[in-house]
Amino acid sequence: MNEVIKTIMNHRSIRRYEDRPLTEEQIRTIVEAAQSASTSSYIQAYTIIGVKDPAKKKKLAELAGNQPYVEKNGHLLIFCADLHRHDLIAEMEEADLTISLESTEKFMVAVVDAALAAQNAAIAAESMGLGICYIGGLRNNLEEVTKLLNTPRRVLPLFGMTIGYPLHESSKKPRLPLEHVYHEEEYEQDEQRLKEQLKEYNETVQSYYIERTGGKREDTWTGQMAQMLSHPRRMYMKEFVEKKGFNKQ
Repeated sequence: MNEVIKTIMNHRSIRRYEDRPLTEEQIRTIVEAAQSASTSSYIQAYTIIGVKDPAKKKKLAELAGNQPYVEKNGHLLIFCADLHRHDLIAEMEEADLTISLESTEKFMVAVVDAALAAQNAAIAAESMGLGICYIGGLRNNLEEVTKLLNTPRRVLPLFGMTIGYPLHESSKKPRLPLEHVYHEEEYEQDEQRLKEQLKEYNETVQSYYIERTGGKREDTWTGQMAQMLSHPRRMYMKEFVEKKGFNKQ
C-alpha cells in the first residue's frame, strides 16, 4: 500500500485544532491540488472562498449550528458551485447561455465539480499532516451565508472545510461493508441479503460507539439514519437554489 492510499484510508474528521494558522504556501498548495481535480467538460464550475477573518469565522460558526471548530482552525475554505463566470462568458462571447446555465444538468455539474475539488484539497491537506472536517451546516441558513460571503447570482455555497493541525486524533468510523457499496455488472437487488448486511454493520457500529463512549452510546447505523431522516431539514433549499439561478430548467 503506497503513501497516497495510506493517507486516504486513514481519513477521519478532526474537530479540535492547534491555535496555529496555515501558511500562505500551504493554502496555495491545497487550492492548487483542488484545481487539479477532474472537471466535467473543462467547465470548472466552482469557486473556493478562504476565510481568515476571526469575526467572519465566528459568524459562520454560529450559522453552521454553533460548531466551535468552524471558528477555531488553521484555515477555513468554503466550496461553492459557480456558474457566475459563465454569465460573464455569455457577455464576452455574445451568446445566450441561459437555458444551459439554468438546467438541472449544469447544476449537477457544478456540485460534482466542487465536491471533486474539495476531496483533492482534503487529501492534499492530510498528506501534509493536517486534519480536516467538512461543514455541511453552512446550508442551515444560506441566505445569511451568501450575504456574509458576498456571493453573486449563480454562486451557491455548498459546504465548508476546516483545516488545521490536529489537537487530537479521533477514532475512525467504520464504513459500510464493501459488498454493500460495490456491485458488479448491475445493482444487487436481493433485499434480504442487503438487510442482513445492514444488521451486521449495525453490530459493528454499535461496538464502535460503546467502545468510544465507555458504554454511554450504543447507536446502530440504521437507527441513526431513521431518526435523522424522520425530521426533514433545510426544506427551503429548492426555492433558494432556483433563486440563485440554478436548476430552473
